[in-house]
Amino acid sequence: MAKVKFVLNRDGVRELLKSDAMMSVCQSYANDALGRLGEGYTVTTQVGKNRVNAEIAATTYEARKDNFENNSILKSLRG
Repeated sequence: MAKVKFVLNRDGVRELLKSDAMMSVCQSYANDALGRLGEGYTVTTQVGKNRVNAEIAATTYEARKDNFENNSILKSLRG
């Protein structure tokens, strides 16, 4: 068998990880998880140093308490 060398285009990968298309994918996953939670949670997305980030946060006291006791955000990501 012949050896195949695979070289990534680093600039292209960096551009892809920070693109609007990747932001919409991350936001879609976060919104799906948000739908499985309840009231009191929010989703934010931002372009970080290396890639796009999506965050789900508990914003009310009840949501923070529920997440602390049941780990609700992590469980909602399992789908």
